[in-house]
Amino acid sequence: MFSLAIRIQLSYREDIRFLNGFEAVDRLQGKSPVPSRDVLAPFDFSIIIPAHNESVRILPYLQAITSYLQTRQRTYEVLVVDDGSTDNTAKVITSFGCTAPGVRLIQLPSCRGKGAAVRLGMQSAVGLLQLFADADGATPIQELDRLEKAIANGADLAIGSRTLASRLPDFTVQARLHRTLLGMLFNVAIQQSGIRGIADTQCGFKLFRRHVAQDLFSVSSIDGYGFDLELLYVAQQRRYCIAEVPVNWADQPGSKVRVIRDGLAMLRELAVIKQNRMNGQYDARLPLGRFPPVAIEELGLPPQ
Repeated sequence: MFSLAIRIQLSYREDIRFLNGFEAVDRLQGKSPVPSRDVLAPFDFSIIIPAHNESVRILPYLQAITSYLQTRQRTYEVLVVDDGSTDNTAKVITSFGCTAPGVRLIQLPSCRGKGAAVRLGMQSAVGLLQLFADADGATPIQELDRLEKAIANGADLAIGSRTLASRLPDFTVQARLHRTLLGMLFNVAIQQSGIRGIADTQCGFKLFRRHVAQDLFSVSSIDGYGFDLELLYVAQQRRYCIAEVPVNWADQPGSKVRVIRDGLAMLRELAVIKQNRMNGQYDARLPLGRFPPVAIEELGLPPQ
């Protein structure tokens, strides 16, 4: 398998399906497209990793992800979305992809924001289960097993939770005190603003059934860190079953998040989300013809 590097030259909303695997290569080379990977046989997993100037931190996590999935003998794709990096992120990914089956690079020509990068990755993915994870590896990939079990038990999406984990003796959450305190204040504001019953909306480790991911990301529009809020807001409005799952987590050096600045930006984005709801932006649903719901048995995950 080869490493696929694509630089997006189209406007962002145009024909995202163009990025699906071999079809993208054929179109870039001017050939008639072959059937895309989702027509032939979908992967068990799609792992989407947004990356902006992550040349130093991302390689160990990619190594851990591919080793973990290969050990489990499940088919997968890892889509790293380079969000306009100015360092050697693309070079690191391309080099690793030469030896790691299923690792592919998608490049945005300029920095659009984490939400835009995750959305592009999700709309390009074909796995039956689709996870997005932060590039720094703050959540060990082994925690995917906990989220899978929640899906096997009937959840439509399973989200990692540092808050729940911090209350349990068998979990480890290593976070700086000021981030924890400000995060608690932020979550109180979120609870009062329409997203209720979720203790940790911002953990960068969320797993979706394929048809749910495609439905939610087809109407999402927030490009910044507030994209998690939009996804959860729409998921609750559509009455999807959301499982919040405690996960181990460790704060990593070099974080791109600035708690106060980005927290205020997310609150502003929450107001945009509510306005979008009033304008009917979230009313349309993606037809299920292309990505129908999949039974638990087809996922290879027996009910727990």
